[in-house]
Amino acid sequence: MLGLKQVHHIAIIASDYPISKHFYCDILGFTLQAEAYREERDSWKGDLALNGQYVIELFSFPSPPARPSRPEACGLRHLAFSVNNIDNAISHLEDNGVKCEPVRIDPFTDKRFTFFNDPDGLPLELYQQ
Repeated sequence: MLGLKQVHHIAIIASDYPISKHFYCDILGFTLQAEAYREERDSWKGDLALNGQYVIELFSFPSPPARPSRPEACGLRHLAFSVNNIDNAISHLEDNGVKCEPVRIDPFTDKRFTFFNDPDGLPLELYQQ
């Protein structure tokens, strides 16, 4: 048995590290646990936590290639975050200039959800619990 316990972290490469750090920390509410500049790679690495749990490694690299998203490409489709009140979460995002898609209903769970994008177009989802 492999013995997987949980997802340890998600790595995201940003085209503009300060803009993405602002988005994930100041708009979405992650906290910056650690940050390092790696001169040999001309790359920043930030460790971001959500509610005290390490979740995202935020990287920068010089001139990263664009990520295909639409039409949907093979591979990771999106990251989903649970929220207690989707309407409040959408209002917060829109107050900060982040556009959300219209709310949909999951036909299997009857839960409400919506999609939005990070500064590089990475699809993110809010899913009401």
